Amino acid sequence: MPAETEKQPWPFVPFVSVGPLRFGMSRDQVVDQVATTLDAVPSAERVGDWVMFSLPMSFSRPLTTYFSVSGGLACVAIDARHGPQITLGHLRLVGQIPSQLEDEFSDYMSVQGLGAGIRYSQYGDLGTDALGVVLRAQRVGDIVLSRPVFVAQEWADMVWDASEGTIPEEEWRVYC
Repeated sequence: MPAETEKQPWPFVPFVSVGPLRFGMSRDQVVDQVATTLDAVPSAERVGDWVMFSLPMSFSRPLTTYFSVSGGLACVAIDARHGPQITLGHLRLVGQIPSQLEDEFSDYMSVQGLGAGIRYSQYGDLGTDALGVVLRAQRVGDIVLSRPVFVAQEWADMVWDASEGTIPEEEWRVYC
């Protein structure tokens, strides 16, 4: 697992971008951007009406992207072990102990006046429509770390809900 200092820092701007990836980008734009940024050759497979895109780096998937039916980037999931470090203000969202991150995230939301917008998924993952993010948990060896999932504005309604929200079912099944 890369050390925290080795993880590439990417800022998260709700409903706009996750690092160099901007919501609405075409698949080809995402492939070009990710290949340049992470210096890897991407692979893709179709998942229902979405295209799942991942980067094999030492047999890892540092990130997975999902595209809306219209073809624009709509969702980015960051691997807890191999993904870049996504930041929201002073918060580091990737590879953190979920209970500690939930406390810090809740405090951040309260300071922003958005504390009432926090919900939990059926799997116990904290999420908020207000920012379009779900802080999923992912097993990494013998521990569990945070695997954030970010969505575009059009996917934000009930982002935290595994059965009613728009995040593809495939993403809710990622645990390792």
